[in-house]
Parts: sequence; C-alpha cells; structure tokens
Amino acid sequence: MVVGLGNPGPLYETTRHNAGFMALDLLADELGINFTREKQGALIGTGQIEGRRVLLVKPLTFMNLSGQAVAGLARWYGIYPQDILVLLDDLDLPPGRLRIRPRGSSGGHKGLASVLEALGTEGVPRARIGIGRPPPGKDVVEYVLEPFTNQEWEAVRPILIRAAEAARFWILSGDIEEVMNRYNC
Repeated sequence: MVVGLGNPGPLYETTRHNAGFMALDLLADELGINFTREKQGALIGTGQIEGRRVLLVKPLTFMNLSGQAVAGLARWYGIYPQDILVLLDDLDLPPGRLRIRPRGSSGGHKGLASVLEALGTEGVPRARIGIGRPPPGKDVVEYVLEPFTNQEWEAVRPILIRAAEAARFWILSGDIEEVMNRYNC
C-alpha cells in the first residue's frame, strides 16, 4: 500500500500540505492506475506492477484523521504496517529534499501521527517531501495550506517525481534500505 497524505478537494489541491497527494498522483499516472473507488474513508486505486499488486490510497478524512482510513484499509486488505509507504510533506526539510525512513516518530506531523497511532506502531516506512518552514511571524497552519511559490515549485517538482520513483522502486524491491540509499537527497 502506498499512501499519499493530504487534504481532499480543489481548495487544497496545490497546497504545500498536499505534497503527498501530488507525489502519489505522479506514481498513479506512471503506473496507469486510476483512483476509482471510495473505501474506508479513502479514495483508492488498485493495479499491478510487474506482477505485484499495489493499492494506492488518498485518505478523504482530512490530514489529521488520516490514520482512520489507512488502518481501516490495512485491516480490510490484510496489509502489515511495514508494507505501507506513506508519502507526506515535511516542514523540517527545505524544498528540494527527500528523506525516506523505515520507521520513527511523527516528527510533529499530525497526519503521520494519526497513521502511526491508528496502526499502533512507529514501524511504518515514510518518504518525507521537504516544503520548508514558514517565514518568521507566519502561522504554520496558514503556511502549509498555501500553494507553493514559483521559486519553491522549481525545487519541489523534481522531488515529487523522485518520491514517486522511490515509491515505485519500493513496490518492486520491498527493500526500504535500498530505497533510502538510492533516493534520499
């Protein structure tokens, strides 16, 4: 299962907080998978890549409740936490950076915290897409819910593509350590 974190609807489509959705959309396009069904509070797409079944997931529960949808789908399909890759935005990484890890805390990201809590483990692989910190005096919530600037987009677009490539490699290899070695930047 590959999960993109974000907020549903056109209002949030191009916001910094939807970097996970954006990367997942690129992966879905590459794999020819369409998001055609709603299940367990998520928009899902299923397909195969080189004989491996893949489930792509966009929670519709809004960011801070993402775990409800992810855990429900994991139970429904019998998927273990270590077989879920979460794509998400990260304030602590500058635009143009990608950090993949096999496990760890949420780092303050409420969407990831929801997923980890609902699954009952920190052992969930994740790919953090750098969006950078807001300028001094700017509210964090306001910042993440704004679209990328043109300058940020120049740095973020290639990283979204890289995150989608990393997810594809992870699906095929199942080796998060090798994904980290190849795609962290």
